[in-house]
Amino acid sequence: MSSKEFEVNGTDYKIVITDQIIGHINNLKNLYNSAYEDPESFEDVSAEISSVIKEIASNVEPEADDSDLDGLIQEIIKAVDKKAEEIEKELESKEKTTKTKKSKK
Repeated sequence: MSSKEFEVNGTDYKIVITDQIIGHINNLKNLYNSAYEDPESFEDVSAEISSVIKEIASNVEPEADDSDLDGLIQEIIKAVDKKAEEIEKELESKEKTTKTKKSKK
């Protein structure tokens, strides 16, 4: 878990990136992709997209204004993606270290 702060339209927001938030962001990205790949399905998934956005926004302090939601969600997506990249690099580094130690034996 890590705490992230963002400024959107002059307002400072804070969120704790938990596994639940990461799951919501991944779900949201999948919903966006579904709507993009099949524009006719947008109506079907738009309610679900809205629900997921509201769930994510409910974890933000202070409460986000509707006018800030789009920018705020974009910032949270970037933060989650960056965190995923950091974890992936850390795992790759550990794998290389483990392989190096095994090959020296």
